[in-house]
Amino acid sequence: MTDPVQILWTPAGVSLPSLGSRALAHVHDGDTPYVEMPIRMLSVDTPETTADTAEGAKRVDEEFTQLAAWMRDGIAPISDDLAEFLLPKIETGKAGSLQFDQGTAAATFNTENIKKRLAEGRDPGKERGIFIRTADDFFDDNNRLLAYIAPNYSKKELDTLPREKRPTFNLDLITAGWAAPFAIYPSLPGELDLPLFLKSADKAVKDKKGIWKNPLTLLAYEYRALEKLHGVTKKKAEGKKLEPGEEFSWRTRYCADMRNRELHGPEDYFRVPPIYRLWLWPQDVNEAVGHLNLTPSRRLTGSRTR
Repeated sequence: MTDPVQILWTPAGVSLPSLGSRALAHVHDGDTPYVEMPIRMLSVDTPETTADTAEGAKRVDEEFTQLAAWMRDGIAPISDDLAEFLLPKIETGKAGSLQFDQGTAAATFNTENIKKRLAEGRDPGKERGIFIRTADDFFDDNNRLLAYIAPNYSKKELDTLPREKRPTFNLDLITAGWAAPFAIYPSLPGELDLPLFLKSADKAVKDKKGIWKNPLTLLAYEYRALEKLHGVTKKKAEGKKLEPGEEFSWRTRYCADMRNRELHGPEDYFRVPPIYRLWLWPQDVNEAVGHLNLTPSRRLTGSRTR
């Protein structure tokens, strides 16, 4: 029997869920197992493939077409201005299929690009390691590691290669047009990386690369929000009772304009061009207003969002 002790402590930490049956890659030595885990690439947002199949995407087409009708009829809990902005994108009847096709293309690009860049400058069959730079918050709500990732360069290479010649894989997605900028406070690109980030995004938009080729593209965060809005509106249309706060649970993030520091409410993000949108979770707004010297918009302070 052990003696009683006077040291009592509950450490702060994150409990990660099971990473699946193949998570354990190998054991290096007795106390060093290696595991596989997902990484959420920071500051980028690629189209979703959550429909899983083309048939699943067609079901989303139908759901979004129905949502558009509910918007027109004033049933959906969304501001008139945001509805007017989104309706052309979902009344095509192909919004889900377009998202799925773009998401598949983005995944293919990322797979091929990572493989190509890890092999650059290496002997056949030998790849570079991976450089990982985490965010201030290590994990997201889905327990994915939040990080920028890139090929791992030697010190000599880092001294001789300019920053733009050794971009992260995150930036590669932006440059190729397969991801929308998705900077979320406080996990922002550094002051040396942000200009590259904005320049690459601006060029991709102007050159109509990837997702920007189609002006009716739903950005991934819009797509996810509309999936939630459809669920909420369906309950309303069927006369089912909504839980407190559920009506507006489909949109939560605030948006600041990087050009003038103006802070907008969750349904006014579209007033900021996509490349200059800085996203903030509600719990971070007060801190960000002080740290970044943000100024709330007149709409945000003068009237309540419907």
